[in-house]
Amino acid sequence: MNSPLKSDRDRSIMLWVVAVGFFMQTLDSTIVNTALPAMARSLGESPLRMQSVIIAYSLTMAVIIPASGWLADRFGTRTIFQTAIVLFVAGSVLCAYSSQLAWLVAARVIQGVGGAMLLPVGRLAVLRTFPRDQYLRALSFVAIPGMVGPLIGPTLGGWLTQALSWHWIFLINVPVGLAGGIATLRYMPNSKLAGLGGFDLGGYVLLATAMVTLSFSLDGLAELGFQHATVLMLLIGSMAALTAYVLHAGRKSQPLFPLKLFHIHSFSVGLLGNLFARIGNGAMPFLIPLTLQLSLGYSPLDAGLMMLPVTAAGMLSKRIATNLIERHGYRRVLVANTFTVGLAMASFALISPAQPLWLLLLQLAVFGAVNSVQFTAMNTVTLKDLGSAGASSGNSMLSMVQMLSMSLAVTSAGALLATFQQVFGAHGLTGVLPAFHATFVCVGLITSASAWIFLQLSPEVRRHAGEPAQPGDEVLH
Repeated sequence: MNSPLKSDRDRSIMLWVVAVGFFMQTLDSTIVNTALPAMARSLGESPLRMQSVIIAYSLTMAVIIPASGWLADRFGTRTIFQTAIVLFVAGSVLCAYSSQLAWLVAARVIQGVGGAMLLPVGRLAVLRTFPRDQYLRALSFVAIPGMVGPLIGPTLGGWLTQALSWHWIFLINVPVGLAGGIATLRYMPNSKLAGLGGFDLGGYVLLATAMVTLSFSLDGLAELGFQHATVLMLLIGSMAALTAYVLHAGRKSQPLFPLKLFHIHSFSVGLLGNLFARIGNGAMPFLIPLTLQLSLGYSPLDAGLMMLPVTAAGMLSKRIATNLIERHGYRRVLVANTFTVGLAMASFALISPAQPLWLLLLQLAVFGAVNSVQFTAMNTVTLKDLGSAGASSGNSMLSMVQMLSMSLAVTSAGALLATFQQVFGAHGLTGVLPAFHATFVCVGLITSASAWIFLQLSPEVRRHAGEPAQPGDEVLH
């Protein structure tokens, strides 16, 4: 199964290829946020109706991630990684040359299919190439660019949009992807897994159906303009597909995600907490740049720069999360911090043209700090008790839920904005600030309410001595 490369130099180059691929995938999850108003003007759309550009990417990734590992085992890591790069670059080019919103959304789906396979397949290639005693160092190296990408995305997207045009937030992927594709052919072994069992296609279709119909039902209230009966039927369809998967997985010997994972207390609570808490805080990278540009008159670059306090505070608070968990345990930290994150989100309802800049910067920094603690604690408590047998399935399920919640977060924020525009009688972009204020309060309440989920954690669930802290994902997701 392992396919060691000929030299340390070859392994190092392959590591760089995987790291850059992960960087591109995570960068494109946030780089469009500050460019949405400019993209809307170019395409003749309302900036408040552009959430499908984000949703298409994150929802596609959520749908494809569960299949990526099996595809790599069946067809080889190099083949699938190379395919992922080709799809990602092709999607990026199509995004840049889209003249209509529908074409842009379709191109983002193609980009998302490629992006969904870059990280899991790249990580698998690393595990099968490096000796066991080098796993930790190799995977840590790969993880760093993936954490940096989303942090610089809003600022880079704002600068490219202002200095050149929004098309360049996608075109920058082309030369990097071409170089990565060539290096993949030369330096990545095409390792496969002998004796591979069949793929749980039935379970995969049921889960994918549940995720897509749920997202469409929520987006149908805002951007798609569905009738209420259609939305209700989609919601019922989503619940039916999820129920069918549970019944399917219960009788299948090798389901896509075994139900026995949910017998692990910390995993089941952590996964549900991840899903619902992120529906609130995942909306913020979408809402904040829009508010700054549409209501306060910020340029794309200035809106991107205003996200730097979130990034800086989030990075500084990483070590604080570990100390807090060691001292107070997961339950106390997650309950208190989830509630605090919700309050920090709701505080953005104070944004106004008359608000002092220092107060806005303080709000952003506080939000970044508590949000970073939240991600670190949620990820760690979810994965800490899985053991080696359930680590692969559990980690894949967590990755899927993270991307699904990002899609649902932007979908929910868009629906709330559309609703409050009607409530406050805002026409176009005139008087839209009250709608943003009400949306910030709602997403804050959603997040604070999810603290109840973490209240179900056993008080004895603590970080064990010597247990490595799981790397928190990007500050803004």
